[in-house]
This record gives sequence, C-alpha cells and structure tokens, in this order.
Amino acid sequence: MRLLITGGAGFIGANFVHLTVRERPDVQVTVVDKLTYAGHRESLAPVANRIEFVKGDVADVDLMHRLVGECDAVVHFAAESHNDNSLRGPAPFITTNINGTFALLEAVRAHGVRLHHISTDEVFGDLEIDDPQRFTEATPYNPSSPYSSSKASADLLVRAWVRSFGVNATISNCSNNYGPYQHVEKFIPRQITNILSGLRPKLYGEGRNVRDWIHVDDHNRAVWTILEKGIAGETYLIGADGEKSNREVLALVLELMGREPAGFDCVADRPGHDLRYAIDSGKLRSELGWEPEFRDFRDGLAATIDWYQRNKDWWQPFKEATERAYGAG
Repeated sequence: MRLLITGGAGFIGANFVHLTVRERPDVQVTVVDKLTYAGHRESLAPVANRIEFVKGDVADVDLMHRLVGECDAVVHFAAESHNDNSLRGPAPFITTNINGTFALLEAVRAHGVRLHHISTDEVFGDLEIDDPQRFTEATPYNPSSPYSSSKASADLLVRAWVRSFGVNATISNCSNNYGPYQHVEKFIPRQITNILSGLRPKLYGEGRNVRDWIHVDDHNRAVWTILEKGIAGETYLIGADGEKSNREVLALVLELMGREPAGFDCVADRPGHDLRYAIDSGKLRSELGWEPEFRDFRDGLAATIDWYQRNKDWWQPFKEATERAYGAG
C-alpha cells in the first residue's frame, strides 16, 4: 500500500507514522505537513530514512492532487487543534480544517482514492458531569468553540462527498489523546514540562472538567482497523473508557513525579470550557473487533512522563514561547 498521511509531523500523526513503519513494513509512507508551530520534523527523525516527507499545505489544491494521485489511501490528520488558540485567533482553523479538508476531498474524488478522516469528540459539545450518557455515532453535533466548529464542518463535508459523489471515506471521532511527541501547549504535557522546568502546574477553574483519555497508540491502531475493515460512509468513535477529571489527572502527574498534592495553581477558566466528554466505542469494538491495549491510565501516564523526562531536547525549544502565549491570553 502507498499511504499518504497528512499532518504526519504533528502529535497523533507522527505517532501514526512510527506505528506504521514499526508494524507494517510493507506500507510505503508519504507524509505531508506544513510544519506550523505544532509540527516538527524532529518527531519523524527516527524513521526519516523509511518515509518520504513533503513540506506543504493540505489546503494547496495542486499539491493535494499530485500527492493523492500517487497513493492508494489517505489518512487525514492535518488540523489546527488547540482550543485556546482558536479563541485567540480562529482564522487558521477555518483555512486548515475546512478549506484543507475540501481540497483533499476534491483530490480523492478525482483520483478514486480511499480516505480516512480523523476528527474529535469535541464536535458533539459536552455532557453534564453527572450525566450517565456517553457520545455515540448518533449524537447530534453541538460544537462550542471555533476549533470544534471547524472540525464539525470538516466532518460534514466528508459525509456530503460520500453521499453526493461516492467518495470512499470513513470518519473517526476520538477522545483526548496522550503520549509521546505531544506539544507542550496541551494539558498533560504542559503539566509534566512545567514541573520539569521548575514551574508550578496550572489548572483551569476547579479542575472538574472531565475528559476521556486514550493512549495515542491505541487511537492509531484503531485507525488502522477502520482503514482496513471500515465501511465507506460510516463513522466510528474511538475511546478507551478513560474518563478522568482534570484535577484527577493533575493529581496523578504530581504523585508520579514526586510532588506534593497541593503543588499547583488554579487559574481563571477559559471561555466556553466544555464540562465532560465521554466516548461509547461499542460500534468499533463489536463490528470491527478493536480493543485498547493500554487499559491502565496510570501506567500509560507514567510512560509518558518518562518520555518527556528523556526527551527534553525535543520540547524545551518551544516551552518558553508556549508559556508566554498563555500569559498573553
């Protein structure tokens, strides 16, 4: 298989590249990435001699047609993905997440190429803290931020191109990922790298907001399952039953890193902060046979902390700028 991976120098995309090279040596991998602040060639350095890398924008129509015409399938990770950034400046989210997906859809339509589109559970809005319900494939969309709205728009474009033009595409909506190579602007790596940098971790509000955590390798193995077994036009939710409040996650980070339980600061909550996400991945498990391998969040988090401790050269160059951006917000 000749596989094109958009956004393959970002967090989830880079881990997908590593997983593919490691477990599927017969797959020819081409990565296209714009290398914005959140995309790093260094994340692909261990596999650089096993892949083709193209620096480019997913919204570049001519480039997408050229690259898609040379492959058998596309996995579309490329996206602007940070909620705080979308509140400070929404424009890049429209350009990349909506216009970029449109350009890619037109390319796979023209060349008859299989597409899998990566999305987020944030398109569904949020649930009440004490609500027993979880998101399913039938949950109506109710996005609350420029980021989640742009991803909802992209999902709807994919659905329309499947129905209107017969494009062979699937969609997955995943819960919050954690693991290696995640930018330090995100919740878990920010707490870890704050401690490693001698800074106090920061918690929005009271930390009651709940996220459904999944290790990035479990997410990416689910993507491969969908790519190989999924039915065109179908949506699959990916989750590992990992619901935890932000306060619980931070408490575990502090414990695993040998810090006092009270060693953090509460800061003003961000606007429109969703209360709770929770994924029901029953369809993916029952119909396609996927199961998560990282069932113990504590073990996965400990391994993630260890990775950041051993890879300071990867994250330190952009740590200071990230903290300045939070201070400016």
